[in-house]
Amino acid sequence: MHRVGSAGNTSSSVRQRKEKRLAYVLTDADDKKHCAGVNCLAVLKSPTFDGCDFMFTGSRDGTLRRWEFYGDSVAYSTTFESHVDWVNDAVLTGNSTLISCSSDTTLKMWDCFSDGGCIRTLRQHSDYVTCLAAAEKNNNMIASGGLGGEVFIWDIEATLAPVSKSSDAGEDECSVGVNGSTSAVPVTSLHTISSSNISMHTTQSHGYVPMTAKGHKESVYALAMNNSGTILVSGGTEKVVRVWDPRSGLKTMKLRGHSDNIRALLLDPTGRFCLSGSSDSMIRLWDLGQQRCMHSYAVHTDSVWALASTPTFGHVYSGGRDLSLYLTDLATRESVLLCTKEHPILQLALHDDNIWVATTDSSVDRWPAEVQSPQKVFQKGGSFLAGNLLFSRARVSLEGSTPVPVYKEPTLTIKGTPTIVQHEILNNRRHVLTKDTDGSVKLWEITRGIVVEDYGKVSFEEKKEQLFEMVSIPAWFSVDTRLGSLSVHLDTPQCFSAEMYSADLIIAGKPEDDKVNLARETLKGLLAHWLVKRRQRLGSQASANGGVSVGKDTPARSFNHTRIEVDGVADNDPMVYPPFEFSTACPPSVVTEGSQGGPWRKKITDLDGTEDEKNFPWWCLDCVLNNRLPSRENTKCSFYLHPCEGSAVQILTQGKLSAPLILRIHKVVNYVLEKMVLDKPLESVSHDGTYVPGHSGGQSQHSTIGEVSFRSGVKPWQKLKPNIEILCNNQVLSPDMSLATVRAYVWKKPEDLILNYRVVQGR
Repeated sequence: MHRVGSAGNTSSSVRQRKEKRLAYVLTDADDKKHCAGVNCLAVLKSPTFDGCDFMFTGSRDGTLRRWEFYGDSVAYSTTFESHVDWVNDAVLTGNSTLISCSSDTTLKMWDCFSDGGCIRTLRQHSDYVTCLAAAEKNNNMIASGGLGGEVFIWDIEATLAPVSKSSDAGEDECSVGVNGSTSAVPVTSLHTISSSNISMHTTQSHGYVPMTAKGHKESVYALAMNNSGTILVSGGTEKVVRVWDPRSGLKTMKLRGHSDNIRALLLDPTGRFCLSGSSDSMIRLWDLGQQRCMHSYAVHTDSVWALASTPTFGHVYSGGRDLSLYLTDLATRESVLLCTKEHPILQLALHDDNIWVATTDSSVDRWPAEVQSPQKVFQKGGSFLAGNLLFSRARVSLEGSTPVPVYKEPTLTIKGTPTIVQHEILNNRRHVLTKDTDGSVKLWEITRGIVVEDYGKVSFEEKKEQLFEMVSIPAWFSVDTRLGSLSVHLDTPQCFSAEMYSADLIIAGKPEDDKVNLARETLKGLLAHWLVKRRQRLGSQASANGGVSVGKDTPARSFNHTRIEVDGVADNDPMVYPPFEFSTACPPSVVTEGSQGGPWRKKITDLDGTEDEKNFPWWCLDCVLNNRLPSRENTKCSFYLHPCEGSAVQILTQGKLSAPLILRIHKVVNYVLEKMVLDKPLESVSHDGTYVPGHSGGQSQHSTIGEVSFRSGVKPWQKLKPNIEILCNNQVLSPDMSLATVRAYVWKKPEDLILNYRVVQGR
């Protein structure tokens, strides 16, 4: 697994954020499909003969999905959404519990047959959680491992036990309204496995006394457990297979032989034999009783990332970075190429006589596997002897190519949607251009969360050049595509730095010179459904309490105006304007974190109004409920306004002027006109109503250009119509340019802006 920066992890090279961030994930496609690589598969067989089988898929898009099988067809059932980063692994325990792990450092528990609500969130890992293992006949035990060099053994019953009122449950709970849980989530009774001494400590927030150790020296990539839960094996970047007794947390042995990272592990049902797959391209069979490697299989030409065995543990299916799926007889060492893929293979899952293959692509394929009678595959021909590594490389060199695959096409495919792989934020700071794995280029409007233009398969760079605008708007959001789709991140206070006039946003019924804060209106649009639900809830509570409104305030803070009140600010405009209305057909998902409970993710249409400051950042609620914004950097521009050199026009002002950065040049023209005409004696104006330059008039004492003097409508003095041009660096400026744009693209200096004006005759 490659370390990639994520929303939930911050490297030391990036400054630490003091406030919680809010992000939202956009989608324009079928929300029933994954939009990024599928990391894990878990098949749940029906207990009855005529029942429906299920498969669960976990993806790099941060979600899990449940699929139902009907004969040779498959149908989407439910999305499980709560993780905020890649889902790396998932296991089934008992008859109805699904447990997943993620790069967001958490494990989550789900009811397999629910509508997707999280039961519990388990927080103990310090880094990405990469792998899980479960005991088929022991429903009360699972193991988790991660990049922090940690392996934990979880007691499922303890995780579901309610926490006493005296304990501080806030840190690790799935709060009501966010993850559907009605009780706090404990960091449970667990064993922490390491290669060093075992020590005891108390998890202070919950009073548990887990068995713990210092952890692996390096990252853990693979775990496996036997059916009864008496043996656990782990592997990772240390290139050794460690064997543990999960009942005590004690290490029983260490097996050496691989020359690179161990990426996949399997145990036979009894726990005597272990299979390991490594980045050294080798598969090894270990006898744990004899503590030695029995056989090595040089089947692949690159890293082995996934293993699955037949029920008798006589044959192994393997896949990895070389895009190939092989079947190998562990006794005879005979191997055959089942199929080749277009993408590296990440996970395998057997289902009846078939095998499901997950890759870095968003689709999942089913291939014939002859699980019950694997010899039938070898009878089709094309097999070879999986000798040692040198033998394998010699075979490939002599043949000049890989073997011919037995199967050409899958028998069934669960299709995903294309993954976004390239993006560019446009200068207008409202549109983002993207390109996906199909080569399609699309234009997104992030303040509405929709695709406004699908250009098809065109050149991304050429389209980016065509869409270039000479405008300068502060960078009020950031974007990444780590989850395969657009994730828009808002950080306070910089997200509130961008403003536009309502006229530029084409907001009907709103004065054209009203300034609109883009982040505030976007937050109002995102949380519109939540606000409706919240008012309904508060209204029902008020009725139940005799008309007295019941609400919660944010904790006292050291900031001014931080108390969250119940929607009671007179100048708060609750209306969501069209440029900020988000789609309910493909609603975005909010990803954020409040004062308790850790990060969470949920669709905006699934918010039920119970979320509060424990779930949302305080600054977000203060903005949406109270219309209050944090203090921001200066949004004004200082500049000098002088007549052009050699011009006969009089000097209107000696001092420095100040105006909003978004002020358009045509407003500066109006200012010059107003000063020239209104501050002049009558003889400065000819009888035909045109301005006569060269006459001196009174000096203006005003030093700020505001919007009040330049409202729409024609003033009497405008009928005089002197023709004015504004210049910067001897370049005539377009009336539609803002001061920010002039400063960024024409002035290009850190000093205060200097504008010149002149009267143009004969126009």
